[in-house]
Amino acid sequence: MEWHACLDEYEKLVIRMTTPRVVIDNAVCPTATLVKVDSARRDGILLDAVQVLTDLNLSIKKAYISSDGQWFMDVFHVTDLNGNKLTDESVISYIEQSLETSFPDRSHGFDGSTALELTGTDRVGLLSEVFAVLADLQCDVVDAKVWTHNGRIASLISVKDCNSGSPINDSQQIDRIKSRLRNILRGDNDIRSAKTSVSLAITHTERRLHQMMFADSDYGRKPVLQCREDSPVVTVQNWAEKGYSVVNVQCKDRAKLLFDVVCTLTDMQYVVFHATINTVEDKAYMEFYVRHTDGTPISCEAERQRVVQCLRAAVERRASDGVRLELCTSDRQGLLANVTRTFRENGLNVTRAEISTTNDIARNVFYVTDAIGNVADPKIIETVREKIGLGELKVKELPLIYHEREEAAVGVGGAVLSLGSLVRKNLYNLGLLIKSYS
Repeated sequence: MEWHACLDEYEKLVIRMTTPRVVIDNAVCPTATLVKVDSARRDGILLDAVQVLTDLNLSIKKAYISSDGQWFMDVFHVTDLNGNKLTDESVISYIEQSLETSFPDRSHGFDGSTALELTGTDRVGLLSEVFAVLADLQCDVVDAKVWTHNGRIASLISVKDCNSGSPINDSQQIDRIKSRLRNILRGDNDIRSAKTSVSLAITHTERRLHQMMFADSDYGRKPVLQCREDSPVVTVQNWAEKGYSVVNVQCKDRAKLLFDVVCTLTDMQYVVFHATINTVEDKAYMEFYVRHTDGTPISCEAERQRVVQCLRAAVERRASDGVRLELCTSDRQGLLANVTRTFRENGLNVTRAEISTTNDIARNVFYVTDAIGNVADPKIIETVREKIGLGELKVKELPLIYHEREEAAVGVGGAVLSLGSLVRKNLYNLGLLIKSYS
């Protein structure tokens, strides 16, 4: 590090103290890469670190966090999505550069597009209506993320003008878009809670979705579906001697789980002082020692219950039991409206979606269930694929129900076939090729 000649020793010391130090170690652990971060403590530093790692689609298998006093120290055990250590020098360099920035810029622009924020009551076919309206108003969807939870929907949609390819800046056109989308979102009985707005830039797409659903109070609404056996277990207790509230979360492990939990704690104005995160097979165990930003622990039973509800919601929003369908095709006007209309006409409900367009190629991911949230009939999935294009819409991932209940077996004379095996056999016969990520 080169020092400017005019800096005195005190200023140099301050720079040393406030600049995070990052060490990436592939030698200590045989199964994961260790990312160690030491830094002066500041608001949001844990979320920044977790966000850098999860934005690279890295899996955090273990973590140890401590930030008592004015110093922040943590160790993350990370792998890629295939469970391998990090060996790509460009990825390692990016992590180092990102984490060693004292106040990183986490804002994300929209590359010359207009960002729409939508919240409202979810229903079958809603996404089809939204995309149909946008197509009718000559809006080209270039990027979108859609989450649903407890009967609510939150979406961030980036659009451009179909004709000019430019952002939509005309105030009258923006008002028309907002008005028509609001009418769709409110449905028959959702006059107050349907919202549409336009944003020029957001802090972070997925963090913003959490904030939108939190503001919409999805955590306090009655679940549309019955609770699953693997629903997250969240407990909150106060440790009076040390002045901490201890938050424990146990749930099925998945990608970006730690980000979702830390994001929610941060946006609820809690500071994580210590934490331990561990995964055993497919289960995640997380323990956080937190206080309010003013240094006090959780104060009452109502607040404790609210934390429990909000963290359960944070875990559930991104989780999905639906069939994962991936669409890869040349982008064209009205593509999303046509595809989602086909889903609706065949009784499929989109529970989550990720839309992106790069170099005129649409790469879209949809998680779909039947109209009431159950696993979609494989025959219907095949019918939809035939209508959209077998080569363009592919089944990439099936919900756990297709693979579970192995003990529910049937057979005669010792020749036993599990329910999961029967379903997989039927899927094969229907021509649904199930591919895993490479």
